[in-house]
Amino acid sequence: MQEVTIKGMENGALHISLSGEIEMGKAEEFYRVVAEAYNAAPANICFDCEQLNFIDSTTLGTFVKILKAVKSDGHTMKLRGLQSKIKKLFLICSLDSIMEIA
Repeated sequence: MQEVTIKGMENGALHISLSGEIEMGKAEEFYRVVAEAYNAAPANICFDCEQLNFIDSTTLGTFVKILKAVKSDGHTMKLRGLQSKIKKLFLICSLDSIMEIA
């Protein structure tokens, strides 16, 4: 999936770069790619979102789904570099209280 690039492990966390638009038609594939990488090497996840331009509510739900899997294994999830319009969605939904948004 072009919008999701697995960067690999760095400082004990799986780094994943997101770009472009991830919406309903791509959310399932987004989850699959991330889940495969995570299941191969379970660790904290750090999403680099600097190049991410758009998400919809389905993708927001996919982030929560990923977080549940990660937390159930005792790991954390961090999103960094969110554009203000996307960060606002996470804040409106109070997701900053359950995941780290930097």
